[in-house]
Amino acid sequence: MLSAMASADLRKELDCSICLNIYTDPVNLRCGHSFCRVCIDRVLDTQERSGVYTCPECRAECQERPALQRNIALCNIVGSFLFTQSDQEETGIFCTYCIHFPVAAAKSCLMCEASLCDNHVRVHSKSAEHVLCDPTTSLGNRKCSVHKKILEYYCTEDAACICASCCLIGKHRGHQVESLNEASEKKKEKLRNVLQKLTTKREETEKRVQSLQERRREDQEKAAGITERVTALFRDIRRQLEDLEKRVLNEISRQETRVSRSVAYLIQKLELKKLELSRKMCHIEELCNMCDPVTVLQEPDTGDLCDTEDRERHEKVHDVGDLDVGLLSETIQSGLSDITCINVCFYVQGPTDILLDGNTAGNNIHISDDRKTASRSYIDQYHSKTPERFEYNQVISTGRFSSGRHYWEVEIIKSGIWRVGMCYPSIDRRGRHSHIGSSNKSWGLYRYKNQYSVIHDKKVFRLPDNIPWDRVRICLDYEAGQLSFYSLCDPISHLHTFTATFTEPLHAALCVENGCIKISG
Repeated sequence: MLSAMASADLRKELDCSICLNIYTDPVNLRCGHSFCRVCIDRVLDTQERSGVYTCPECRAECQERPALQRNIALCNIVGSFLFTQSDQEETGIFCTYCIHFPVAAAKSCLMCEASLCDNHVRVHSKSAEHVLCDPTTSLGNRKCSVHKKILEYYCTEDAACICASCCLIGKHRGHQVESLNEASEKKKEKLRNVLQKLTTKREETEKRVQSLQERRREDQEKAAGITERVTALFRDIRRQLEDLEKRVLNEISRQETRVSRSVAYLIQKLELKKLELSRKMCHIEELCNMCDPVTVLQEPDTGDLCDTEDRERHEKVHDVGDLDVGLLSETIQSGLSDITCINVCFYVQGPTDILLDGNTAGNNIHISDDRKTASRSYIDQYHSKTPERFEYNQVISTGRFSSGRHYWEVEIIKSGIWRVGMCYPSIDRRGRHSHIGSSNKSWGLYRYKNQYSVIHDKKVFRLPDNIPWDRVRICLDYEAGQLSFYSLCDPISHLHTFTATFTEPLHAALCVENGCIKISG
C-alpha cells in the first residue's frame, strides 16, 4: 500500500505545471521551479513584448530573460520512472490488493487466484497449497473444473491437465499420467524439434528469396543493358536512314537542276526561233499586201523555208532527259544494305539450317528429299533397324548445338497430333521415355486433342487456346540455358521458356502422329 501511495505521489511531482504532463527535458528558473524546456520557452516568448519575465509558478519577476539551467537530477528521475512504468505496462498485470494505485504484480497465487506485488508476496501464505507462479491473468485455467484443485498432472491418454483427485477418483483413474513439468519438458523437446525443422525451412526459404531477388536484379540489369543496346541500335539506324535520305534528296535535287537547265536552254533556243519566224511572217505579209506584181515575183521562193521548218520540227534540238529513277532506286538499296550496325550492335541472325536425319526416323515417318519435312506415313518405310532409330514416329536433326544462340522455325497443321522441340543425343530411342518431353533429356511443344502444351520430364504446362498456330519458332541460348517457343503471329507471341543447365549438345526433334511438319528455310 505504501509503495502504491509513494508511486502516486512521485507521479504528481513529475508533472509540468504548464502542460500538466510528465517532464520533457526539465529546466530550472532562478526561483527553483522546474518546467519542460519547450513549455517555458513558449511562455517566455509571449512575455517578451511586455519587457517583464515572471515565473508561471510563483510569479517571481526579472527584467532580463532568465537563463534556463537543465535539471539533471530531475531528468534522471523522470527517466527511471518512465522505465519502471514501461515494465508495468508491458506485463499489464497488477497487484490485486493494491486498489488505490496500480502496482505491477510480481507473482500470482493459483490457490487464491490473485496477483501480488513484492510487498504482498512477502506477507502471503507460504503453505504448500498456495502455489506461486509468474504473473498471469488465466488463474482460473490453472484449477480443475471438476474438483476445483490445482492442476498438477498430465494425462497422456486423454492429453489433458488434471488434479490429484482426477487420478484417484476421477475419470482419469488408472490412466498413464506424468507431472506437469515432465510432460511440459517432453512437449518442449518436440517443439524444439519442430522449431529446428521450421528454422531450417525458413533458412531455405530465405535462401530462395535471396536467390530470386538476385535473379530479379540480374534480369533488371540485363533488361536495362538490352534496352540501352536497342535504343542505341535504333538511334544509329535512324541516323543512317537520315543520312541516306539526305543523299537521295540531294541526288533528286541534282537531277532536277540538270533537267531544268536543259529545259531552260531549249526554251531560250525556241524563243529565238519564234522571233525569227515572226520576222519572216511580217515580211511575207508585206509581200501579200503589195500591189506591184514585179516586186512580188522578184522575191525568192519561200517554199524552201517551209521545208526547212518541217525538217527542224522533226529533229531533236536538244535531248532534255528525265529523272533517273533507276539511279535513285540503286542509291536507296545500296544505302540500306550499308546499314550493317544491326549485326554489330545487336544479336540478329538468320534461321539455322536444320536437316532431318533419316537414320533416326521411325518406320512410319516419311522424310522429304530435301530433308525439311516429316510426315506420318501409314505404309511401313522398312527402315533398317539400328540403335539410333526411334521406335515411335520421331526424328531428330543431323546437326547439333553445343554453344551459341540459334533459332529454327516450323510450319505446322492446326489438326493432328505432333511434337516439336529439342533433345540430347543420349535420349532413349525406345520405350515411353523416348517421346519428346517424357524425360529430363528432351523439351517439347505438342498438340493433342485440340489442346496445346509444353512438356519436360513429364511435367506439362498447358498453353492458351486462342493463339494462332501456323508457324512456331524455337530459340536456343545454350550458355544462358534457355529454350524458348514463339508463335509467329502478328504480333509474335511468347509461348514458354524452359530454363536448364545443358550438359549435352542439343538436336532439333520432331514427332508426327498425324499430319506433317515442315522446317522453314
